[in-house]
Amino acid sequence: MHSEAAVALNRLPAARQAELLERCCGSERWIQSMVQRIPFADWQALRSEADEIWLGLDRDDWLEAFAHHPEIGDIDSLRARFATTRNWSEGEQSGVDGASEEVLAGLAAGNRRYEQRFGYIFIVCATGRSAAAMLELLQERLGNAPDDELPIAAEQQRQIMQLRLDKLRAELAHR
Repeated sequence: MHSEAAVALNRLPAARQAELLERCCGSERWIQSMVQRIPFADWQALRSEADEIWLGLDRDDWLEAFAHHPEIGDIDSLRARFATTRNWSEGEQSGVDGASEEVLAGLAAGNRRYEQRFGYIFIVCATGRSAAAMLELLQERLGNAPDDELPIAAEQQRQIMQLRLDKLRAELAHR
């Protein structure tokens, strides 16, 4: 059975499909692979394909996707650089709202250490997490070996992608 959102996405021009999918994941290879697999029978099929493609990507693709995210708590970056996903990112990072200056400073310093150690920003599926919880997780993950951290970050990106696909589904269903 076709879902309304899948049908709506299936009917769009390929360029518009790619534009919408980029809001969910910034890897060009993931986007193009998704567009090539259209039409999707329903939204669950789309979600399954999204995961399959994501898990088949390599380090460079993952890093490209990571680069499409602002640092946790970097509101200025959210506004300036990530305008197409700003509303989604702000909602996902709402756990930093009302955080103490100490926690925000800890996140900023931790983000810098993380990027120096691993070569990419700290990726975490922030939905439902407080700033203090994200800071604690950031500090824990700083202790990981680089080869161990990349798959953890990729899994966090996969979770973000799935949440954003759900948000896209809701938008498409209301058109």
